[in-house]
Amino acid sequence: MDQDQSEENPVQAPTLKLNYEVKDLSLAAQGTQRIEWAGREMPVLRQIRQRFAQERPLAGIKISACCHVTAETANLAIALKAGGADAVLIASNPLSTQDEVAAALVVDHGISVYALRGEDTATYLRHVALALDHQPHIIIDDGSDVVATMVKERPELLKNLLGTTEETTTGIARLRAMLTAGVLTFPAIAVNDSQTKHFFDNRYGTGQSTLDGVIRATNILLAGRVVVVAGYGWCGKGTAQRARGMGSRVIITEINPVAALEALMDGFEVMSMDQAARLGDLFITVTGNKHVINRSHFQSMKDGAIVCNSGHFDIEIDLVSLGELSTGKRSVRPFVDEYLLEDKSIIVLGQGRLINLAAAEGHPASVMDMSFANQALAVEYLITEQGKLTPGIYNLPAYLDEQIAHLKLAAMGIGIDTLTAEQIHYMNSWDEGTS
Repeated sequence: MDQDQSEENPVQAPTLKLNYEVKDLSLAAQGTQRIEWAGREMPVLRQIRQRFAQERPLAGIKISACCHVTAETANLAIALKAGGADAVLIASNPLSTQDEVAAALVVDHGISVYALRGEDTATYLRHVALALDHQPHIIIDDGSDVVATMVKERPELLKNLLGTTEETTTGIARLRAMLTAGVLTFPAIAVNDSQTKHFFDNRYGTGQSTLDGVIRATNILLAGRVVVVAGYGWCGKGTAQRARGMGSRVIITEINPVAALEALMDGFEVMSMDQAARLGDLFITVTGNKHVINRSHFQSMKDGAIVCNSGHFDIEIDLVSLGELSTGKRSVRPFVDEYLLEDKSIIVLGQGRLINLAAAEGHPASVMDMSFANQALAVEYLITEQGKLTPGIYNLPAYLDEQIAHLKLAAMGIGIDTLTAEQIHYMNSWDEGTS
């Protein structure tokens, strides 16, 4: 059933319980083109999908996935179905859903999708409930909302849960907190910690797509501007490097002394946010934490300062306090809101949500190829290792990480060296040194 949304109220979803809830099924043809285009840049996932179709390792497994509903994610969903999975997909972010992709997954692939671009919080929470109604054996999560809701509100479902795979730094932090609290009673694969995920997705994907989102939303010139990047993890590294490459003067703010020192050694200015607030033209948060930019920072900012987030949840920027400081707010461009203060204005992009997905298309497909290859193999790993993994947080085994890297290199036509028998012996011995 097509759930077309009115122009006057595009985010109010219907209340009926359906096996899908998308904006307009007539958009499917456009979605198919987007999915196919992304698939051209995802050779590793394509090879996994082909193997899955032959071996059917996911047969009989119910999967509930909470992800950004984009063309790249669609290729993951298709691979999971090829492996035999009964999958339900919901949106992890209201501004990242590509409605045409959601329609194509329903029409072309018979996958249950609950996702509407711009859906409100109540709709999102209802979709989380629907994902749990699926009674999943495995959860693919992006921020651990589905997992946390199961633990808090639907504990009876835990008995059938083989485990979860988590895509984000924020979600892994929540899983660690759950482990400390003694409520993580199942294995969780920290997909984000795989080298072929965070080294590439976080650094190269976030770096490029964040600036893509900023430029699409504002059409500003980055050269010569002071860009403040909050956080120097892998996402912060990529964002700072790309901003510098565009000619910006980049300032890093950090709470970790080692990361701050690394940023300094990499040639960036490092200071506190209190200091940087007075200098920045563009602020980008990539920390995964709460209120990284707060009331006092807004008060220090110059007129016309632009603020956006490329971390995870929209709480990195304290928009409640900004609203309290403001005398009014107006939309000046798509995804661009101007908050009017007594003596200045401050610009917020993408409602404080992920700017690379709100105003742009997220990470390039070639990067998500590795990330979603990790997700697909993590799901298979939870199945093959069921009964062997105790509750806890696990990295995907190194041999699978390396397998993904080898497949990616081969798809790019790159060959690398291998150790000789003599070298292997040397690396595993202790008695051979200088002669």
